[in-house]
Amino acid sequence: MKEIIKDTPWDDLHEECGVFAMYDFDGGDVASSIYYGLFALQHRGQESCGIAVSDTNGPKRNYSLNKGMGLVNEVFNQDILEGMHGDIGVGHTRYSTAGSSCRENAQPLVLSYIKGILGMAHNGNLINAEELRDELSMTGAIFQTTIDSETIAYLIARERLNSATVEEAVARACDRIKGAYSLVVMSPRKLIAARDPQGFRPLCIGKRDNAYVIASESCALDTIGAEFIRDIEPGEIVTISPDFGIKSDKSRCVSKDKHARCIFEYIYFARPDSSFDGKSVYESRIQAGRYLAQDSPVDADLVVGVPESGNAAALGFSLESGIPYGTAFVKNGYVGRTFIKPKQASRESSVQVKLNALREVVAGKRIIMIDDSIVRGTTSDRIVKMLRDAGATEVHVRISSPPFLWPCYFGTDVPCREQLIAYNHTVEEIREIIGADSLAYLQFDRLSQMVDGLEICHGCFDGNYPMDPPENDIRGDYDK
Repeated sequence: MKEIIKDTPWDDLHEECGVFAMYDFDGGDVASSIYYGLFALQHRGQESCGIAVSDTNGPKRNYSLNKGMGLVNEVFNQDILEGMHGDIGVGHTRYSTAGSSCRENAQPLVLSYIKGILGMAHNGNLINAEELRDELSMTGAIFQTTIDSETIAYLIARERLNSATVEEAVARACDRIKGAYSLVVMSPRKLIAARDPQGFRPLCIGKRDNAYVIASESCALDTIGAEFIRDIEPGEIVTISPDFGIKSDKSRCVSKDKHARCIFEYIYFARPDSSFDGKSVYESRIQAGRYLAQDSPVDADLVVGVPESGNAAALGFSLESGIPYGTAFVKNGYVGRTFIKPKQASRESSVQVKLNALREVVAGKRIIMIDDSIVRGTTSDRIVKMLRDAGATEVHVRISSPPFLWPCYFGTDVPCREQLIAYNHTVEEIREIIGADSLAYLQFDRLSQMVDGLEICHGCFDGNYPMDPPENDIRGDYDK
């Protein structure tokens, strides 16, 4: 076993998490392909990342693990990847929605136990992590991290001792955990993927030559030249091995009316070139913009989007309204997203570093500015001011989601209610705070329409969660 923990410079950037796994039945090394898959998922997590690989033809406890703080191209280089030999592997890119942001909490997690090795990467949040952790601790488990993902790994390892197969152990562990999880699990001879019964987070299967791939988003499959096969269904557990190819266990699937996909995958999180349970992210955002134009029209000269997630909605607004679409911002592509950074001061200062307005485009014009959300309001007021300073005569803001009124407990770092600007202010008050000439949000009933009726979770907008939230907030300390 070779383990490298690399401590790299990093910024307190945010997102969710992304998982990527691969099994090459021809025995080829998969580390480089996993690297490029994670690179395509970098938008989902920019705090830490890691890759673990194993040789299925070698000893059961052989593995190579490399993880560290920072972006994918900061943690990995060619020498590291060439030194990671194995035909099966899992990768992860992380933003901490539960558990502090530190090197110890970087994934994948790798356990060495009596059955060999178990490598795991997880996207989502468990709502019963604390009680499970306490139960495991009382029976001798020693935790090395503060993340709920380690609880899942220990459960799988423990269940494996009394299970005929590793996939049975994963299934038994899934019976114990509650909340949002999209998992990839590497055993000595199999690759397993599991998605929670509500389907909060995306997970899909791809194939390249004689290798199978599991990824958070379909765009990552495109990056390595893999063919999209299908989405993993909510509640489904998939096992991949050379003996039987893909084996599916759908015994934990529930009726479609109990599904609860995170609507913010379509609004903001996922890349526009991905699809999620058969619905194009790009088309969803176009549709959201069209609805904004239908429900909240305004006379103006130009429609612009706040990069990147606001661009497609802005185009949809333009197509529906007939008002020309333009590019008003130059984005520094080397700066991470600003949505809900853990530290308030760092979020505010990064706005000016990230964006700059094109004076030649906006000067003397009435601008409709489309953005995906307003959380605390401290980003929006700076962007509106940026347009005014560049000469815009009017700035009308349209938001392609409803107002945030409740926190999220399922893998999105929407903070406590007191920090949400819409919780304490009316739309008119928010308009005054951000300095816009007018402000309108996407209407709540449009959410289901923009994803063609797919069942979604909208708890952050109306407080109606698909399951009871935890009594204690497990998401970490992000309100400083």
